[in-house]
Amino acid sequence: MRKSRGLAVAAGIGIGAGALALAYASLYERVQYTLRHFAVPVLPAGSEPVRVLHISDLHMTPGQYRKQHWVASLSALDPDLVLLTGDNLGHPEALEYVERTLRPLFNSPGAFVFGSNDYYAPVPKNPFTYFNKNREHKYGEPLPVEDLRRILTSGGWMDLNNKSTDQRLSGLNMHLAGVDDPHFDYDDYSAVAGPVPAEADVSIGLAHSPEPRVLDDFASDGYDFVAAGHTHGGQVCVPGYGALVTNCGIDRRRVKGLHDWGNDMWLHVSAGLGTSPYAPVRFACAPEASLLTFVPREM
Repeated sequence: MRKSRGLAVAAGIGIGAGALALAYASLYERVQYTLRHFAVPVLPAGSEPVRVLHISDLHMTPGQYRKQHWVASLSALDPDLVLLTGDNLGHPEALEYVERTLRPLFNSPGAFVFGSNDYYAPVPKNPFTYFNKNREHKYGEPLPVEDLRRILTSGGWMDLNNKSTDQRLSGLNMHLAGVDDPHFDYDDYSAVAGPVPAEADVSIGLAHSPEPRVLDDFASDGYDFVAAGHTHGGQVCVPGYGALVTNCGIDRRRVKGLHDWGNDMWLHVSAGLGTSPYAPVRFACAPEASLLTFVPREM
């Protein structure tokens, strides 16, 4: 009897701890929006720093006013450039909330690519399927992606979905290119392929999912920097171990943050600001945006 009673007590403690962890992950950490700071040495010698705000994976749903206010407040940073790397919509009726959130940031130049949750609404999934790299993609109902594109381009931001452009920003010649979502095989790197123009002072690539095949292409063409999202930083991490899965081909070490890729390219993977409405938890992986300060390369 004593042994059975002890097992029951231990089981009760385990269930209680699990409930507390779930409450923490779903009610507290999921809304602890955090601004990360990184210095990225990609500019020519003697250049003034360039402030680049990277936003990803809003997964906006109606009623998420705290997230909307926090992201909109980032306009006070007065970034020189905003990079938006997809999965903005988490609900068919979220478009107006995304527009309201991003409108203050339209005062800065920006560029964007899309993720799968700009095209299709999220659907319920067994979380253990994320450990299966060969699982089939599930498509929800279509989302108003063309209306989203219109809002972003009307705000003056550059559509880089399988497109490239050359711009003069912050006194520098910038070459920017992007691909549509590699996670759903919407990317067409051939549309932007080719060496970075020699006259470019800095080159920037965008992709929603940091798939190694796409990153290798950018690196081979001589890009200085690539921004991506999609991973949610693992979303549920183990302290001291990190992410359990990345939901793409990238390794766990580079599931979020600033890392090198190849010999000369920097990669920033954002852990993003949202989650699927069907898995509204984050553990040891707070939602984030990043302010990347481009600085001169080290000699």
